[in-house]
Amino acid sequence: MSHTSANNKADRVGSALKQLQPDNALCTATVLFHIDNHGQWFYRNEPLPTKFARLFSSILQRIDAEHFLITPVEKLKVSVASVPLIIVDYNQLKNGSFELVTGLDTRFELDGVSAFTIAEDSVFVELSNGLAAKLGRACYYRFIEDYVLE
Repeated sequence: MSHTSANNKADRVGSALKQLQPDNALCTATVLFHIDNHGQWFYRNEPLPTKFARLFSSILQRIDAEHFLITPVEKLKVSVASVPLIIVDYNQLKNGSFELVTGLDTRFELDGVSAFTIAEDSVFVELSNGLAAKLGRACYYRFIEDYVLE
């Protein structure tokens, strides 16, 4: 695939994602998707394969403290036990920002250490689309050692 066709594909995907409207009507009042405390996705109480969870996470949004999968034509409610994403790795970049990796192998970039919120037993971050994530256990201890206990 040429660099130009890759850019065109990326442009089309970006354009399609911009069409996602939070005011679409709910398809059903029944909650079909659930995300547990460990960031594991379920569809109708059955584990959802990671590749599908990764795909659905790209259209997940939080609106007024509720989570939804939103497409250009429909919206589905998602129940979330605490946060939808668990951070399993992070790296501080040379410019001071952080690259975060979720358990779904999705990546986010944060401006700096001030973007992290430290609670009594967790460290949280706010992400795009109103989503929040928390550091997984290993990342939590590493973060506390690197940035809190200095």
